[in-house]
Amino acid sequence: MRYVDHCGEIHEEQGTQDRLLSVLYTTKMGRRLVNCLVHPGISRRVGAYLDTRASKWLIGPFIRSCHLDMAPYRRKKPSEFSSYNDFFTRELLTGMRPVDMDKTHLPSPCDGKVTVYPLDKDTSFVVKQTCYTVTSLLKNRQLAMRYQGGYAIIFRLCVSDYHRYLYPVSGEKSDNYFIPGVLHTVNPIAVETAEVFKENAREFTLIKSSRFGTILQMEVGALMVGRICNYHQRGCVERGQEKGRFEFGGSTVILLIQRDRIQIREDLLENTSRECETEVHMGECIGYSLE
Repeated sequence: MRYVDHCGEIHEEQGTQDRLLSVLYTTKMGRRLVNCLVHPGISRRVGAYLDTRASKWLIGPFIRSCHLDMAPYRRKKPSEFSSYNDFFTRELLTGMRPVDMDKTHLPSPCDGKVTVYPLDKDTSFVVKQTCYTVTSLLKNRQLAMRYQGGYAIIFRLCVSDYHRYLYPVSGEKSDNYFIPGVLHTVNPIAVETAEVFKENAREFTLIKSSRFGTILQMEVGALMVGRICNYHQRGCVERGQEKGRFEFGGSTVILLIQRDRIQIREDLLENTSRECETEVHMGECIGYSLE
């Protein structure tokens, strides 16, 4: 998958991980192995190990292989973390991801690579060659129809991204709704060959705001991401407030936007039409209120 960085340069992702996933998801033997790996029990067992001190040895090699700059984080040395998961959910220093607080702007809820899809009259959208409906995503047709004519904004997080996420708007939050499932990787190679967003375990909530309508925010688990950790139940939330975190692995956040509420940033729409993702930071403006 190609993506456009903050400087406007186009990059092509094709590393060792991509080649391995291509074998897993496009060959007969690979798909058999995938059927075992995506079981949530596998991720739970891996996650249990990554919670232990014995997993600390993985931190240094990960930092080096991803060329990760630790300067923006509160703790910087592998020895300062109690486990690999403690490192993976590391916190940024205050001010490293300033949130756009303009009331007419919609900020990104997380770091990641973004694509944006208009929702037609059947609330369907196509990611690569795979067609999705919001009904299959939510398991609720009545709720899905509230987003007819709106947008699905998909944020793909890589393993090296910051894995905490926030509320993009202030408003009244609903309960959290969990949908069980398997745990495919969210790498574009898998998205092309499996119906990842309607098969993976996921959790969503509704945020009723005065300016942006009712935004649906969903966190999608992925391969080796056995835990979606949302902090709050029903109540009032504030723009920029931390909503939760993912534990180990790449994953996805999805926002569903109602019709005639938001003007999406033009470059995000244009890049998606060219089959390019767009790199964004948490707190960065991704759209504008139509009110």
